[in-house]
Amino acid sequence: MFPCKYRTAGFKGYAVKFSPFTDRLLASAASANFGLVGNGRLSILTTTTTNTNNSRTQSNTNNSPLTILPQQHYGTQDGLFDLSWNELHENQLISASGDGSIKLWDITLKTHPVAKWKEHKREVMSVEWNYTAKTTFLSSSWDGSVKLWNPVHAQGSRLCYTAAWSPRHQDQFASCGEDKSIRLWSTNAPQSRSIASFGGHTDQVVSLDWNKYSPDMFVTSSTDRTIKIWDTRNLRGSVTMFGPFEFPVRRVKFCPFSPHFIATAGYDMSASVWDVRNGSVTFVHDAHTEFVFGIDWSYFHPGQIASCGWDEQIHVFNVPLPQ
Repeated sequence: MFPCKYRTAGFKGYAVKFSPFTDRLLASAASANFGLVGNGRLSILTTTTTNTNNSRTQSNTNNSPLTILPQQHYGTQDGLFDLSWNELHENQLISASGDGSIKLWDITLKTHPVAKWKEHKREVMSVEWNYTAKTTFLSSSWDGSVKLWNPVHAQGSRLCYTAAWSPRHQDQFASCGEDKSIRLWSTNAPQSRSIASFGGHTDQVVSLDWNKYSPDMFVTSSTDRTIKIWDTRNLRGSVTMFGPFEFPVRRVKFCPFSPHFIATAGYDMSASVWDVRNGSVTFVHDAHTEFVFGIDWSYFHPGQIASCGWDEQIHVFNVPLPQ
């Protein structure tokens, strides 16, 4: 299937996420001027299918052509780098901003966010709602901190790129950053200290995601141009390493329908799907013309992926998943 496309004109894509509640809803976070200076835009989009009579329907199938339609746009004074849907409220999501703020949006409202917090001192690079406890979320920032909302925060080291919740333990999460390390945290640990810290790569670790079927395992990517799979039960070394590649991978995401596949977004201007059992690439989406920063799997349609990049394009496409 050819990808359906939507252009975020004037704004470079940094993140795209499917709604966990509605099969046709997704959102993107983007920044003007490559995120260096200028405004941001949060876009709420819907996918529709076009049948043979050229009439649009609201159900998506892997065999039907897709169309992306704009539902709502929100402008911000600074660039946006990530977003996460509220796991308790189908119409709410949070955004991560370059001015150190986090905003809570209600997509049934037309203009302003319903809440705003600003405790980070530098760019907020990732936000993730706790999909187990559902009442808290994480933020990580280039000020070197990971914050748990509300109100505990844990201090990291130097620039922090990503923090992600464990799919098994509602009080545990992992973070990664510029200092080449990976840290495991528990909200129950005294003085908000990490419960484990280890050198994960030979350069900055920029992305991390957990395997939902094997919740002791997670994947990381680094500017050392490798991808590594880790097991929290034995952190003396990675389970598997892929690479080094010609260009780094900016974001990694485990498939929600299988323990064996990850999707990657990279500086080679492609979005790819990997089989972690043998390190093979099973699918390459090379329709982007600039760096690809955001990638996500649909929770409702196996093999459906959304990607976004600096070419100001959001793509939605379907990938066959081998057994």
